[in-house]
Amino acid sequence: IHIAFIPLVVPPLLYVMAKLNMDRRLVACVLTFGLITPYMFLPVGFGGIYLNEILLANVGDNGIDATDLNVMSAMALPALGMLCGLLVAVFFSYRGDRHYSLDAIARTERVDVTYNGSTLLMALVAIVAAFVVQLWLGSMILGALAGFVLFNLSGVVKWKEADDLFTEGMKMLAMIGFIMIAASGFAEVMRETGDIATLVEGSVSAIGDNKALAALLMLVVGLLITMGIGSSFSTIPIIAALYVPLALELGFSPLAIVALVGTAGALGDAGSPASDSTLGPTAGLNVDGQHNHIWDTVVPTFLHYNLPLLGFGWLAAMVL
Repeated sequence: IHIAFIPLVVPPLLYVMAKLNMDRRLVACVLTFGLITPYMFLPVGFGGIYLNEILLANVGDNGIDATDLNVMSAMALPALGMLCGLLVAVFFSYRGDRHYSLDAIARTERVDVTYNGSTLLMALVAIVAAFVVQLWLGSMILGALAGFVLFNLSGVVKWKEADDLFTEGMKMLAMIGFIMIAASGFAEVMRETGDIATLVEGSVSAIGDNKALAALLMLVVGLLITMGIGSSFSTIPIIAALYVPLALELGFSPLAIVALVGTAGALGDAGSPASDSTLGPTAGLNVDGQHNHIWDTVVPTFLHYNLPLLGFGWLAAMVL
């Protein structure tokens, strides 16, 4: 499902958020945390793809036996860094009131919709069904389909409204797809020109035998790459071939290398203008034109997640 729930769930809540004077920058940070942290720590769903099929597979392909490595142990400290950033955003940075125009929301979203207990119960059943089917059959597509069918059969989403909801969601996510395709093309250009290898080699010349500096520079380079590409899933194959031999030469343990490569890939997913983890929240929060992508999503998520990830990822590489 990933960001696909946002067009359905977030816009209808904007009126309630505005009545509560809730800062949408806080909501953006919460959504981005929920989109990134589970896949970088829990090996299910997108996490199964990122941790097992991409991270461990690429580390294994570059000279490390990853069969007995506990990927959750490797990524626990970086995930803790994400949690710390979330707590700072919730309890310190954006706890104050922020005012939004209720009229602007009313012009774009219906504010007179009523809900009852059975509607909320069916919504919960659909969410559970989507999760169970995904784990049972190993297919995120079938899981999402099960949830969608339950929403329609139960009447939560009216048949006559289903097409409009689906179409509006597609329109909202179309720009995200366009930006991600452009970012993917940028990643391919970087790979083919060899500029990433040049960037890493330039960093290596300053490292020497300093493990602490090596870990920091590898994380910073990973941040720069993912910020441009916008996808941690695409970053791992690019950097693993360069980082794993370098880390082995410097004496990092296999678990530390997994943490280093996994964190370097995840760095920049939050805070990248081209990332689905920032584009998705903006798409939902900006339907009324009152939420700026850069200043209200990208900058807050960069500060609250990339900086803790740098610190905790560096710590994981040094202690594991």
